[in-house]
Amino acid sequence: MPILLNPPKTSRISPLGAALLVAAGLLALGCRSDQVMHYRVPKGSAEASGPRPAMPPQPMGARTGEMPGEMPGGLPGGAPSDVPPPPQPEHGLKWSLPKGWTQEPGSGMRFATLKAPVEGKLETSVVVLPGEAGGELANVNRWRGQIGLGNLDEAALTKGRSTLKTKAGVLNIYDYTGEGQAKSRMVAGYLRTADGNTWFLKMTGDVAPVAKAKPEFLNLLGSVRLD
Repeated sequence: MPILLNPPKTSRISPLGAALLVAAGLLALGCRSDQVMHYRVPKGSAEASGPRPAMPPQPMGARTGEMPGEMPGGLPGGAPSDVPPPPQPEHGLKWSLPKGWTQEPGSGMRFATLKAPVEGKLETSVVVLPGEAGGELANVNRWRGQIGLGNLDEAALTKGRSTLKTKAGVLNIYDYTGEGQAKSRMVAGYLRTADGNTWFLKMTGDVAPVAKAKPEFLNLLGSVRLD
């Protein structure tokens, strides 16, 4: 053990003496630290790896990459992410295409898309829906709204209607032109068939292309029949 020098209070310690005192104190600490404590920690214990955060419980039925309440396909409520195929009525509607016209299969609720050999903005579609599909007045007013026109009542609907007898039944025809500087025109056929379906054959576009294609479109409407 080191010997601590206790000089008289009246004496002064020289710099060399002070250095010797510091060295003696360090030597004493070194003697006490000869004993080293050893601990063995089991592998994988909490002391070795540290605390781990708790994982939140997953809801029952949850899948990797899916949010709670989301069904497979990524849409809430299990709504399908793909477009459904067009409906297949018991008796399909047929027609004769005018010369130069082409036909493409539809998608979703559209049964077919028809294209006339006319330049300009023009689109012709065939849609089939089960039952009354909301009624004739509601559908005509919806079409009128698409070209900027207001709603009609039942009396005005009847006044503006023309009819065409076909092998599939009586087909009602409507022809409206929108108001304003950029005018659009619509010619549409509405047909209820014996199997309970409703068919819409509608041509819309700019005024000039619709006017040019209208005569052939009316011939197409007159040729409709059930297979």
